[in-house]
Amino acid sequence: NAFVRLESKDASFFASSWLSSRTYAFSSSFNSLSLLHNNIPINYYTMKFFFLLATVTSTATAFTTGFAPSVVTKSASAFSFTLNAEAAAATTNGTEKKKVIILGGDGFCGWPTSLYLSDQGHDVVIVDNLSRRNIDTELGCDSLTPIQSPSVRVQAWKEVSGKEIKFVNLDVAKEYDLLVQLIKEEQPDSIVHFAEQRAAPYSMKNSKCKRYTVDNNVSGSNNLCCAVIDSEVDAHIVHLGTMGVYGYGTSGGEIPEGYIDVILPGGREQNILHPAYPGSVYHATKCLDALLWQFYQKNDNLRVTDLHQGIVWGTNTPQTIRDERLINRFDYDGDYGTVLNRFLMQGAMGVPLTVYGTGGQTRAFIHVTDTARCIEIAVNNPPNAGERVEIFNQIAETRRVRDVAEMVAKQTGVEANFLPNPRQEAAENELDVSNKKFCNLGLDPITLDEELFSEVTEVVNKYKHRCDPTKILPASFWNKKRAEECATLDPTSVKVEV
Repeated sequence: NAFVRLESKDASFFASSWLSSRTYAFSSSFNSLSLLHNNIPINYYTMKFFFLLATVTSTATAFTTGFAPSVVTKSASAFSFTLNAEAAAATTNGTEKKKVIILGGDGFCGWPTSLYLSDQGHDVVIVDNLSRRNIDTELGCDSLTPIQSPSVRVQAWKEVSGKEIKFVNLDVAKEYDLLVQLIKEEQPDSIVHFAEQRAAPYSMKNSKCKRYTVDNNVSGSNNLCCAVIDSEVDAHIVHLGTMGVYGYGTSGGEIPEGYIDVILPGGREQNILHPAYPGSVYHATKCLDALLWQFYQKNDNLRVTDLHQGIVWGTNTPQTIRDERLINRFDYDGDYGTVLNRFLMQGAMGVPLTVYGTGGQTRAFIHVTDTARCIEIAVNNPPNAGERVEIFNQIAETRRVRDVAEMVAKQTGVEANFLPNPRQEAAENELDVSNKKFCNLGLDPITLDEELFSEVTEVVNKYKHRCDPTKILPASFWNKKRAEECATLDPTSVKVEV
């Protein structure tokens, strides 16, 4: 912070101008001074005027006999103000307002995060190539909720909030030059990276989907790093990763946040990146992302935060419920529907819950509202240049799948149906995960609660006429053996209550 300093000629000019033609503004101006005294940030020139106003009202005789001092400085007898050296940048909720580009901002996590950051006062630019909407067409399965086009969405947000969000249709994995140009033009403080194919089942569906997932996800992340370097913009990259990088075998202890202490041969102690153990092509791309972040941080001093997120549940947030046109997408199919949302949808429609295998898989969970909150915490707490990649475990809690199914079954009265597992994974596993970093930065996570389940159930009941029951059962299998074990599943056998 720097003290406000006014040259005497500036002071004399503003004082005489105010005294001759602005005396009517005194009371309202003085009220503004009380805001200044409470460190409410305002425009620099407004601060300069109000600082002078305080000086004039307390030392008017100095101006009538001649202004002796060459400068006005901070003193104990006058109002004391400090001016941020960063040109008094606007702040929101006690934190600095930032320009944030959100790659993949039209998606399930990206859209509510975009609205949340905008609502918090940040300047948001959404970048998306609408690939997820194209996959809806490919799979023949739309979102259960009727999501609007990006143009309608951002216009609706402007109408209800008075805030603008810019939308750019751009393919991060393929349109590199446009990405570089965008970063140069927007000069973002942070770039949030959601722009990846996010479904493990889809990534295992067939060779085409496996190749697409690798090409899109890894190329997009590499392009982002290169674009930040080539644009010469010191943007902080915030990447949405997955808990799946750790794997879902029995951990044997608490999984730390990204790095683990090890003892190397010869008794050498070292803190290294946690070993990767992916369970699908999708998870493998997130592991490859993690290595890219490590390399570009080491080689080019990029500032990167990698968020290892659990399974997201819920649909709407305090921002998306403000207008029907802002509603978030809801995936219920076997490829993109997350496990808890699938269960809640099935329970509301009277469909037996599709539990894979024994249901003994333990997974980490987080509500979609907390996803947005965690992103802002990460944006507001970037690593310094030269510091290693910051890694957070972005979860609220861990639960065993069959226990989650039991909670939903108890609420809805629908039984669980234990199906052959389409995935190649351990039938039972423990999962103990540290999430201390986010909690220490103020996150009070939302945990699984039957009252919150009702919000999802209400959404399902409202739009259940849009459900295609043939899309509920799993349709992607990890290998031939899994496909053979699931061969008896008949998609047409599923009946829903209308």
